[in-house]
Amino acid sequence: YNTLWLPGTDHAGIATQARVEEQLAIEGTNRLELGRERFLERVWDWKRQYGGQITRQLRRLGASCDWERERFTMDEGCSKAVREAFVTLYNKGLIYRGNYIINWCPKCHTTISDIEVEHVDREGNLYHLCYPVKDSDETFVVATTRPETMFGDTAVAVHPDDERYRHLIGKTVLLPLTEREIPIIADDYVDREFGTGALKITPAHDPNDFEIGLRHQLPQIVVLDKEAKMNENAGPYRGMDRFEARLAVVKELLAQGILLKTEPYAHAVGECYRCSTVIEPMVSKQWFVKMEPLAKPAIEVVKGGSLEFIPERFAKIYLGWMENIRDWCISRQLWWGHRIPVWYCEDCGLEICAGDDPLTCPTCGADRLLQDPDVLDTWFSSGLWPFSTLGWPRKTPEQE
Repeated sequence: YNTLWLPGTDHAGIATQARVEEQLAIEGTNRLELGRERFLERVWDWKRQYGGQITRQLRRLGASCDWERERFTMDEGCSKAVREAFVTLYNKGLIYRGNYIINWCPKCHTTISDIEVEHVDREGNLYHLCYPVKDSDETFVVATTRPETMFGDTAVAVHPDDERYRHLIGKTVLLPLTEREIPIIADDYVDREFGTGALKITPAHDPNDFEIGLRHQLPQIVVLDKEAKMNENAGPYRGMDRFEARLAVVKELLAQGILLKTEPYAHAVGECYRCSTVIEPMVSKQWFVKMEPLAKPAIEVVKGGSLEFIPERFAKIYLGWMENIRDWCISRQLWWGHRIPVWYCEDCGLEICAGDDPLTCPTCGADRLLQDPDVLDTWFSSGLWPFSTLGWPRKTPEQE
């Protein structure tokens, strides 16, 4: 077959920005001191110096690419395609901004996608804590690997069919170290065989707890800041690193007789693929793509037989992925990348999504417009590669 091999590279948002920031650190400065525009100039300088290494290596290997078509995800054509795709999805209601649980890297200072999280087995501890039931002599024992997040607890959950706790459902417990009341709820997610069969629910710092919280309309209390230090919701532990706070909280729980037992527990810990820092699940306001409406037709073509997997067993993996897909967090707290094409009117608060930079607010006419500071996940542009590199959104012969 005569097939086009179109060469090129993506802009590798996190990796490239991290490398340039390393250079700045050696020079005794940082991107904040430079400012956004000067920092981006430095990144483009770095790209011009090192960005061609991959394609030069491909040429030396004798790769039979169509080198006249070489592209880069930040070139003018690809950038126009990114804007067109974003605006189209936004206008269809498939892109939205909202609070959702994300993977936060405290070192890279940005969100990262699920596939950018590497799960590593680590030795830890399982702490058994005693929560007193209000207006009762009974106590409730929960098991957790992260006692420092208890300040964000908004419920304790048990399985609805667990006879040990059925009489307590609907009552409240007093959250240790705070004396705040939180409800005892029933949810099918709880594993009766794990720990004590009772689960502390921290919706702002655990993906599963977040989903439970949505089902039961629980508050979301964030207890960590962007540096992974305890914030004002952690009381006297404010300002402590999360791991330092864990030791301090355990010490106080032990002193008050709340910590009943500590046992070794091996479990998988999520780390940033780039810097190996432990990821912090955190509720944050970000931009997302609604995936369910997009996944539905992709599921139907497989189940309907118009798309066939060889070997067939991979269809199950594909369907398992597509049927359980979560909304895609596409915003990154970086400067290098395609900046999100949304502006906010500082006078009337209107949110404006546009393919071309707006000069004035279409509602009040003000010219004080502030563009969203975040950039898009690199994969937003890389995913458009088969279309953008052949001219989309323009109609070109290659697309026919």
